[in-house]
Amino acid sequence: MSQPLRRILRLSGADTRDFLQGLITNDIKRLEQGLVYAAILTPQGKYMADFFLMAAGDDVLLDADAAQGDMLIQRLTMYKLRADVTITPTDLHLHRGTGEAPPDALPDPRDAALGWRAYRDTPQQDDTTDWAALHVAHMIPQSGVELTPDTFILEMAFERLHGVDFRKGCYVGQEVTARMKHKTELRKGLAKVAVEGAAGAGAQITTDGKPAGTLLTRAGDEALAYLRFDRSTGEMRADTAIVTRIG
Repeated sequence: MSQPLRRILRLSGADTRDFLQGLITNDIKRLEQGLVYAAILTPQGKYMADFFLMAAGDDVLLDADAAQGDMLIQRLTMYKLRADVTITPTDLHLHRGTGEAPPDALPDPRDAALGWRAYRDTPQQDDTTDWAALHVAHMIPQSGVELTPDTFILEMAFERLHGVDFRKGCYVGQEVTARMKHKTELRKGLAKVAVEGAAGAGAQITTDGKPAGTLLTRAGDEALAYLRFDRSTGEMRADTAIVTRIG
């Protein structure tokens, strides 16, 4: 199955890592260990974009959803002010797989089941992985589907996916994220559900006629959903389908 299009940017300049450290939800120092999964947030702590970062010598490659590429260039350019950072689009292509990793690949940091990622000059032609099924099975949110401008990243499992660091210090949106971590109990968030019947992404989920959430990515008889946890303990409905929380 085809995978979502990606946009690979190159960040270069003496201030690149310090610049990113003040913006992203993860610790840039983790680049020494491999790929880093992270997001940038609004000052109100809501999701703007998620991406992978990879060290490329002194430069950093940023691998983002293609639909967010132009926005990220604009946003990063706005934030850099006088910092010595240059943001350049590249012609690199993402390659992915779940088998044995090639020498130029690095493990996907979100979950071992997601295999490896590599960046090459030519498009990938041999990928037959059902990524949607993997994302559902392992509860991996995707940009533009589960991850939207209304998203708080802790509701979308960013801590489990190694996408946020609570010890790294300040970044844009950090105060709200830290408060959600330490002072509140999440009442809504990402879940996996079983679906029996016809219902697709975007369908409203109800319990006894009351709104309980939204059905999102579906793969076969399972799907991801955004749920109110207090209304998702029993049988639910989405269109004509029966929905049951299983994760």
